[in-house]
Amino acid sequence: MRRLSLAYSRLSNYTRRPHIVISLILLAILLFIVLLPFAKMLIDSFVWQFADVRLSRDAVPGAFTLFHWKRVFASALTRNTLVRPLLNSLSISLSVSACAMLIGAFLAWLVARTDLPFKKTIATVGVLPYVIPSYIHALAWLNLFKNDRIGGAIGVFQYLTGMSPPDWLSYGYLPIVVTLSIHYFPFTFLLVSAALTSIDSRLEESGEILGASRAHILRRITFPLVLPALLSSFILTFSRILGTFGTPYFLGTPVRYYTLSTQIYSNIINRVPSVGYILAFVLIVISTAIIFANQRLIGKSKSYVTIAGKGFHITATRLGGLRYPLLGIIGLLFLAAVLMPFVLIFWQTLTLYPDDYSLRHLTLLFWIGEGNTAFAEGEAGILRNPAILGAAWISIKLALSASILAGLFGIFIGYAVVKGRNTRLSQAVEQMSFLPYLVPGIAFGALYLALFSQRLGPVPALYGTFFLVVLVCVAKNLPFTGRAGITSMLQIGSELEEASETLGARWATRFRRIILPLSIKGAISGFVLVFITVMRELSLIILLVTPQTRTLTTMTFRYQEQGYSQFSSAISVLIIVIVVCGELLSRKLGRKGTL
Repeated sequence: MRRLSLAYSRLSNYTRRPHIVISLILLAILLFIVLLPFAKMLIDSFVWQFADVRLSRDAVPGAFTLFHWKRVFASALTRNTLVRPLLNSLSISLSVSACAMLIGAFLAWLVARTDLPFKKTIATVGVLPYVIPSYIHALAWLNLFKNDRIGGAIGVFQYLTGMSPPDWLSYGYLPIVVTLSIHYFPFTFLLVSAALTSIDSRLEESGEILGASRAHILRRITFPLVLPALLSSFILTFSRILGTFGTPYFLGTPVRYYTLSTQIYSNIINRVPSVGYILAFVLIVISTAIIFANQRLIGKSKSYVTIAGKGFHITATRLGGLRYPLLGIIGLLFLAAVLMPFVLIFWQTLTLYPDDYSLRHLTLLFWIGEGNTAFAEGEAGILRNPAILGAAWISIKLALSASILAGLFGIFIGYAVVKGRNTRLSQAVEQMSFLPYLVPGIAFGALYLALFSQRLGPVPALYGTFFLVVLVCVAKNLPFTGRAGITSMLQIGSELEEASETLGARWATRFRRIILPLSIKGAISGFVLVFITVMRELSLIILLVTPQTRTLTTMTFRYQEQGYSQFSSAISVLIIVIVVCGELLSRKLGRKGTL
């Protein structure tokens, strides 16, 4: 009896610590919104669904079966269902990762280590292609190179030259790789430029003194020092591209060039959800293996000290006569990556007919028109269209709700992890909050579709509700806000809270008056990041959005699918304006020291 009393006393004291209670609550929530969807989707892949009765006479809804796994891995459909989409996904991911790494690394070297003019401007503009959603680059490519053999309408290239672009240039592998490379090279640029700015120039100067050539110095000194950043950018870009949906759908589906992400969407939309879930698991396994491989490669790589206590300086490499030619090449890159897509998309919004780009037929009908039954079934322009204005409001409301909730979750995660540092409980919370990063967006949406499409105990079916879309956006962005919260909490001295506790302040008061005001400034970067991410999100929510919860991104998808390219382009322009303004605002706040 005494032992039970002692154990109860210890447990009572243990649970009175605020960070432990918060950790337990967070762990329960994370188990529900992260691990439970995995379990539900796995179970559903082994169960007959009601729609399966049209696939097999043996189907008994609710009964156990291996039918779907055999259909994916060992049937006559395996080649088209799994093998070809998988090979297409891997070839695209490898090609884009390599191209983006080469472009981003070279640009980072020019900005960080040379005397190139306008480096600050280039560094600012260099992130804009990543801010613009990748599927908008795809729409711009279609506006430029689409041909009349597929879809009926022609693009700007054929209109101006009279020559019909070949299908391989308009659709499929090449345009997908080009547009995604344009979108993802800033990712490498940011990582590698950060690594290059931490390298002391005296390391390279020592090689020059010993008579080494510039190529030898780059290969034996500079390259090994930035290799971890290059590996990270390559592998993380690879994992992100695996789950990209919009670009492969717009540029690949017209010529039946499918990837795993578009196959997941196709199977779920065509009422074969279990096959879609299995393909989502394949995507999750590959993405997880790649990210863990990245961690092992970096962990095993040699460590080079680049910042020491003897001072630090960077000597810019002189480009000589190459300064302005290289500046011109960079200008052309940004013209193709930022300005041209925007101009092509905006021009499309002004065309009365989708294949007539003449000045005499320019119109504002699709912006402010009242609607004409001769065009797009009489729908009004986007600034007067109740459905689109409603979607814009839902998008803003979704982005605000998800960013605030994810930001608050991040603060609590940071508090639980930092206060319980080096304990198994805090490590479990930190690792659990990171898990959504391992799951590609469309696969994560499939997880939530499997879990919340029907009643789950006391939890009603949430499919079709705004709450479900908010929940999936919050869960998917926890890795970012959690890291921001941990970073903020590490900067707050524990003596501040201890002093107020000594004076008798309760935890709620301490959190509201001390912890929250001090951590909110650091966590605001997480808020802005989530807001921008959710405003441009398509892959994550495409399976969960219904007509009552449609957003600007899903409206773009639907209009493009229906052939109303002027409407989809106009909405795309609106999305670009919102996300670019959000990015510039976050940079302005950062310069003021708020972030």
